[in-house]
Amino acid sequence: MTTTTAPSAPSSAAEEFEQRRRSPLQRLQLVLHRRPELSPAAVLLVAVIIFGLINERFWQPANLSLVLQQVAVVAALAVGQTLIILTAGIDLSVGAVMILATVVIGYLVSARGAPGWLALLVGIVVGTGAGLLNGFLVTRIRLPPFIVTLGTLNILTAIALLVSGGISVPGSELGGLLTFTGTSFPVGPFRVTTGVLVVLALYAVVGFALRQTAWGRHVYAVGDDAEASRLAGISVNRVLLSVYTIAGLIFGLTAWVLIGRAGSASPNAGVEANLDSITAVVIGGTSLFGGRGSLLGTLLGAITVGVFRNGLALAGVDVLYQTLVVGVLVIAAVAVDQWIRRVKA
Repeated sequence: MTTTTAPSAPSSAAEEFEQRRRSPLQRLQLVLHRRPELSPAAVLLVAVIIFGLINERFWQPANLSLVLQQVAVVAALAVGQTLIILTAGIDLSVGAVMILATVVIGYLVSARGAPGWLALLVGIVVGTGAGLLNGFLVTRIRLPPFIVTLGTLNILTAIALLVSGGISVPGSELGGLLTFTGTSFPVGPFRVTTGVLVVLALYAVVGFALRQTAWGRHVYAVGDDAEASRLAGISVNRVLLSVYTIAGLIFGLTAWVLIGRAGSASPNAGVEANLDSITAVVIGGTSLFGGRGSLLGTLLGAITVGVFRNGLALAGVDVLYQTLVVGVLVIAAVAVDQWIRRVKA
């Protein structure tokens, strides 16, 4: 006679019991671990309300449109920076890559008479090549990303100054295509530039790749545990090389957004973009230790920085104190990330 064993209790019951044992604070910790974009969303909402109450001009469509236009360049750079930080790396050369691509575009048009579309294509290739160089040094030479990108920051900055001679190329010499990203048009009561739409499209495409493709899942896996990913059959070096290369392509494309925003191809534009991109990513909830974060959070983080700078300026706060507040936000975001990482799912 055969005997049948009773089915084991469903795992959902154990999970429900464990959930009941958690305190409200532990539940919040778990929610933020699963949805990292909620933290910057909450901070942004509170900031918008407070700054609007302090100065009613903050809520005016013209001012909110200005905030979006101001954060477009940093938000675009932060896409590539997010990819790199998700793999537990960091890129200090993002602004230098963008500026080099910018001055190459300006040089080709003004000094060589190249058509705008060709100059733009070469600029994007230059950015991609710089990202590929960073990726090669990290994966093949096995140098730490911090040291690699600190070195290429100085190298690419020097090359950009040599190419440009420290002189900007005005938008009137660049042509309509290259300044197209600075063109604005009305969207209801707001005015949006083409550059903002390019950045939003960038977020949509890369966000889809991260969430809906095997490559995206490998990026998260490598950042969470590179050795476990290797044992699972993932080519860690190939993933890292692809991340740095794609990030370089994004930085090259951001040069187009910068030209439209600045109205020129200047070696002096976006000099603070390196740290600003990291700030946006960290405030957006992406962990500096890799494996956790989202592009939506990064976009919210970039907008949050812009909102704080704009709101504090309208409140009459000195620019030095604006920088101080952003610094406090970064430290607070890292502290929250450390707390979230201790969650026991």
